[in-house]
Amino acid sequence: MSNTVDIAIIGAGLAGRLLAYRLSQLNYDIDLYEANQLDIKTSAQQLSAAAFTAAGMIAPISEAIDADLDTYFLGKSSLKLWPQIIRELNLSGDKKIAYQQNGSLIICHHQDQAELTHFTRKVHRLSQTCDAKFKTLDATDIKALEPDLEGNFSTGLLLEEEANIDNRHLMHALLQQCLANQVHLIDQATVSVTNNCVTHQHKSQTYQWVFDCRGVGAKAQLPNLRGVRGEVLRVESTEISLSRPVRLMHPRYQLYLVPKPNRQFVIGATQIESEDTSPMSVQSMLELCSALYSINPAFSQARILEQNTNLRPAFIDNKPQVIVRDQLVSINGLFRHGFLVAPAIIDSVVNWLQGKNCPNQARLFSFLEH
Repeated sequence: MSNTVDIAIIGAGLAGRLLAYRLSQLNYDIDLYEANQLDIKTSAQQLSAAAFTAAGMIAPISEAIDADLDTYFLGKSSLKLWPQIIRELNLSGDKKIAYQQNGSLIICHHQDQAELTHFTRKVHRLSQTCDAKFKTLDATDIKALEPDLEGNFSTGLLLEEEANIDNRHLMHALLQQCLANQVHLIDQATVSVTNNCVTHQHKSQTYQWVFDCRGVGAKAQLPNLRGVRGEVLRVESTEISLSRPVRLMHPRYQLYLVPKPNRQFVIGATQIESEDTSPMSVQSMLELCSALYSINPAFSQARILEQNTNLRPAFIDNKPQVIVRDQLVSINGLFRHGFLVAPAIIDSVVNWLQGKNCPNQARLFSFLEH
């Protein structure tokens, strides 16, 4: 029997799909609006969603170094939630979602040893506050973990609990399961939202709850929201194999290299305070390719499959927020931490909606008067 509560979710990115998936499991009636056209067979959004171009890292320690403990604890909660989500989706899907929890490897070139030392000190300090697990590594350790890095790096750090996910397959599986659960998808939908009323094609529909998950698309409604440009390459190499994400320390940036299925890798580093979505610059391309080559020269023969730019939604403090105003709930500001924090945020929202205990409410929720 369907629950009598009607839900509208605006935005079919990561947060919107996770929320629709969770609520559809509880038999809510849901309309899911998406501004872009979706290919139902592939769930593709022509790379317009940040979740499709992301690297899919779930790295609470790595990200907390430059963020705060709230990000760390949300990430730890998500690390517990992701395996259950993946198991559920894999039971119903025809293809298994790749999910690895082999940790993250932090390395540096000899001339950048000071950067790794500084990072390690921060990890030590973090471990005094929480239960962050890590190991310091020498060249032999690095070779044992990642044979294709042999000879290039003499010291490193393993952040043991961190994980990574095949984000594109996940997004596809989430949407397919939402549709199987009778979520009503309305794509190519330009909507306006006033409290719990959604207007689309000059027709208005009133819901008991409206959840706005549009990311940067909600900027007009959230004046403190901004877009932060990110740039990534996706390459294919038949010569290199990695078992976990690798972060390369550098004085100006941290390069991350994340393995994907089919011998593909996502490489990124740049974070630019701009809402420009134009293609990647020559400088950014050179920096990413040079860093990639420095990790292993065999990457010189890798094939560049994609260069992608996108905007990550962020508030001034770069922390996510759940803003409740009457019957309109905005879930936004996930910044570059989408896969790290989204399950914990959505879990909190679902518990709050059901009147259950919400352990992260103080970290996330703001209740505003109309």
